[in-house]
Amino acid sequence: MRTIYSSIQSLNQFLWSGPLLFLLMGTHLYFTIKLHFPQKNILKAIRLSITPSGKKDAKNLSVFATLSTTLAATLGTGNIIGVSTAVALGGPGAVFWCWITGILGMATSYAECFLSVRFRSRLSDGTYQGGPMYVWENALHRPSIGKFYGLLTLLAAFGVGCTTQANSITQTTSLSFGLNPHIAGILAAFLAGLVIVGGIKSIGNVCMKIVPALAVLYTASCILLLIINREAILPAIQLILSHALAPRAAIGGAAGSSLMLTARYGIARGLFTNEAGIGTAAITAAASETASPSEQAYVSMTAVFWDTVVMCLLSGLVIVTNALLHPFSAISVNEAGLTDAAFSYLPVFGNAFLSLCLVAFAITTLIGWSYLGEQAYLFVAKNKGISLYKITYIVMIYIGAVLPLHLVWECTDLINALMILPNITALFLLKDHLRS
Repeated sequence: MRTIYSSIQSLNQFLWSGPLLFLLMGTHLYFTIKLHFPQKNILKAIRLSITPSGKKDAKNLSVFATLSTTLAATLGTGNIIGVSTAVALGGPGAVFWCWITGILGMATSYAECFLSVRFRSRLSDGTYQGGPMYVWENALHRPSIGKFYGLLTLLAAFGVGCTTQANSITQTTSLSFGLNPHIAGILAAFLAGLVIVGGIKSIGNVCMKIVPALAVLYTASCILLLIINREAILPAIQLILSHALAPRAAIGGAAGSSLMLTARYGIARGLFTNEAGIGTAAITAAASETASPSEQAYVSMTAVFWDTVVMCLLSGLVIVTNALLHPFSAISVNEAGLTDAAFSYLPVFGNAFLSLCLVAFAITTLIGWSYLGEQAYLFVAKNKGISLYKITYIVMIYIGAVLPLHLVWECTDLINALMILPNITALFLLKDHLRS
C-alpha cells in the first residue's frame, strides 16, 4: 500500500507541477481569445443569473439554481485553506496567479457549459441531462469516452466531493469544538442525506438558500478584516504584484523563491478551487430550464468569477495584510493556518466563525457533488438504480468522516487530472460550434 501511495504521489507531483498547469492555462488563454474575451460581459452574466427567465420548468433548475449548485460544489476549503497554503508555499505573489486563473478560466467555463447545454439529452419525463460525457456521446459519437469520463466523475464524487469533505468536517469540529468524529460523521450524513434523497429540485432549492448566504457572510467577514487592516491594504497589493513576477520569500517561512514555484502554487490552487477545465460545472449547467446555451454559459461563467476572482482574492488580501501587520503570528503557524491566524483578529468569535464557515461550506460541497456523481452514475448505469447510488453516497459520508484519507486525497488529485484530458479534448474538437 505504501508503494502505491508513493507512486501516485510522485505522478501527481509531476502532473501538477508543470504539464497540467501549462495545459489548463493555455486552454484558458486560447478560449479567451477564441471567444473574443467573454469576460467583458461579466455584468451581463451577473444580470442573467439573478433575473428570472420567465419560463418555469418543474423538472429542471432555474439559472440561479444551477449557479448555486455549481458554487456549492466548488466553494469551500479551497477558498479558505487552499489560498492559505498557496501563500505559505508560493509567497504573496501566488495570490496574483490564483486570481489570473479565475480571470482566464471564465472563458473555459463558458465553453464547456455552452457545449453541455447544446448537446444535452432530454428524458421522457422532461428532465435534462448533460455534461462532458453527453458531449462525447451526442456530438462526437464516442460514448465509450463519455463513459470513461462518467466513471472518473463518479470516483471524484466519492473522493473530493464526499469522503474528503466529510473528513474536513470532522477535523474542524474535533479541533475547534471537541466533537467526536463518529458523531460529526453521523450528523453530516444525516443533514446531507435529507437533501440528497429529494433529488435535483431539492438540491437546487437548498443550494439557492444556503450558498448565497454563506458566500455573503464569508465575504462580509473578509471585508470587515480588510477595514480593520486598511493601513496595510495598499502595501499588500504592492507586495503581491511585486512578488508575482519577482518572488523572494514566502509568508510563513516556506519556499516561494522562484517565479515557477510562485506561479505553480497560485495557478494550482486557483484551478482546484474553480474547477474550470475539469468539466464538472457543465454537468449542472445542462440541468437548466433555459433553452439558450449562450445565456446559461454566461451564468455558469460567473461561478468562476465569484469563486476565484472575488472570494480567493479577498482571502489572499486578508492573509497578506494580516501578515504585514502581525508578522510573528504568520510565521508561527503552519501552511494551512494563515487564514485562521488572520480571522483571529475579528472582533467577535473569529476562529469559531471561520470553523463554522468551513463546516457549512463542506456540507454544501457534499450536497453539490452528490448531484454531479448522480448524473455520472445515471449515464454509466443507463438511468437505472439511482437509489443504490444515493444510499452509497450517504454511507460514504460517514466512512470518510472517521477514516484517515491520505491515499484518497492523492487518488482524487489523479482522477481530476484524468478528467481534464477528455474534457479539454472535446472543447478543442468542437471549438467551431462555440459562439460568444
